[in-house]
Amino acid sequence: HWRMSRGPSGTAAMSTLLINQPKYAWLKELGLSEDNDGVYNGNWGGKGEIPAPKRGEIVRQIGDALRKKIKVLGSLVSLEMGKIYVEGVGEVQEYVDVCDYAVGLSRMIGGPVLPSERPGHALIEMWNPVGLVGIITAFNFPVAVYGWNNAIALICGNVCLCWIVLICVRACSNRIVAEVLEQNNLPGAICSMTCGGADIGTAMSKDERVDLVSFTGSTHVGKMVAMLVQERFGRNLLELGGNNAIIVFEDADLNLVVPSAVFASVGTAGQRCTTTRRLMLHGSIHDVVVERVAKAYKQVRIGDPWDPSTMYGPLHTKQAVDQYLAAIEQAKQQGGTVVCGGKVMDRPGNYVEPTIITGLAHDAPIVHTETFVPILYVLKFQTEEEAFAWNNEVKQGLSSSIFTKDMGRVFRWLGPKGSDCGIVNVNIPTSGAEIGGAFGGEKHTGGGRESGSDSWKQYMRRSTCTINYSKDLPLAQGIKFE
Repeated sequence: HWRMSRGPSGTAAMSTLLINQPKYAWLKELGLSEDNDGVYNGNWGGKGEIPAPKRGEIVRQIGDALRKKIKVLGSLVSLEMGKIYVEGVGEVQEYVDVCDYAVGLSRMIGGPVLPSERPGHALIEMWNPVGLVGIITAFNFPVAVYGWNNAIALICGNVCLCWIVLICVRACSNRIVAEVLEQNNLPGAICSMTCGGADIGTAMSKDERVDLVSFTGSTHVGKMVAMLVQERFGRNLLELGGNNAIIVFEDADLNLVVPSAVFASVGTAGQRCTTTRRLMLHGSIHDVVVERVAKAYKQVRIGDPWDPSTMYGPLHTKQAVDQYLAAIEQAKQQGGTVVCGGKVMDRPGNYVEPTIITGLAHDAPIVHTETFVPILYVLKFQTEEEAFAWNNEVKQGLSSSIFTKDMGRVFRWLGPKGSDCGIVNVNIPTSGAEIGGAFGGEKHTGGGRESGSDSWKQYMRRSTCTINYSKDLPLAQGIKFE
């Protein structure tokens, strides 16, 4: 149970509820009121199996329903999380796009027919739903992360239980989904939700009725989730931290590098799992790139997330501000120099200056620490081997990118001796992944994959099926048992 009582991220509680203020009257368009229930499990009803294409049709309707509310939902994301309005709308658009993708996927999922070594036999793969998918979302992408999981899980035939972090956003999205389900004579509880503390996530991880736990968040918490799920031999899908690097070689097009580095390090105030945290520059271009990126940083428009001209908003919590200050202090102690930013801003809310730090060793402890704030560590390298090794030496393995015109280097980067990340880019930033590809990373990033490609397989169980349509009983490997 929760109340509409606070303003944008970091501001003090208001004397009257937001929903009663004319400025926030649009909240009522999302079905919100002064008091709102914190759990939804629908009214059970309906019967019969639904084939995958029919499930795809329902997901299509969910996408259409989200389209109608895309601006107000985007406003709510901005209000509750603190990201700028255009990013809030873009996040809802990502859920819509995943719904569109899932519609086509609903007519394509399935396994191969394999050649059997035995005459009169067929060997096939069957894919069936895992059952109940528990979704634990993160604060920074409350709509998109849920959408990746929900849309794909639904067309695979599963039901979902979501533990929400940002209450208003998820509750409103869930209402839209539930309405579509009920319009199709299906129980809204197919997509249930609950809010609460860490005890809810612990209970979901331990409960054997939850067939798959999809967790997005920190590596520290993800490890605990994984251990709890593994204790009962359950399935988990982990999307955890990233200590992502952009590597810029001497032949790079700097007109691509500068905006890419700024977007990937400053976007969402450094609160993306794919945020660029390490910028590795070849020694011959180090100084000029630092100068250009620092100049661009100073032109970033900081302000109210709802202002269309704003490019950079507040951090989500006061705790994040404290982490920002602590990281800067550690970087200074370890030999770093702040060339841009480095201070908390004197204005209401959790605003900090986007920061660039140079002079640190590639293996400095703070460089190897993912701090979920807008701090960019600039490192100087001399050789390709050195740069690739530095990219891979951190514990996380989410996203990475190089900027170069050397095609040989591009394919070395994509190959077995190149990046060890799940996302490996060339001449684009580390953030801004498309939904058509599998999203996720290696090592301490968790190994999970969501959204596109064959990520749907994580939401289904596979059976290898052998069918004998002959009158004989030959055994495999030529074994005779007579």
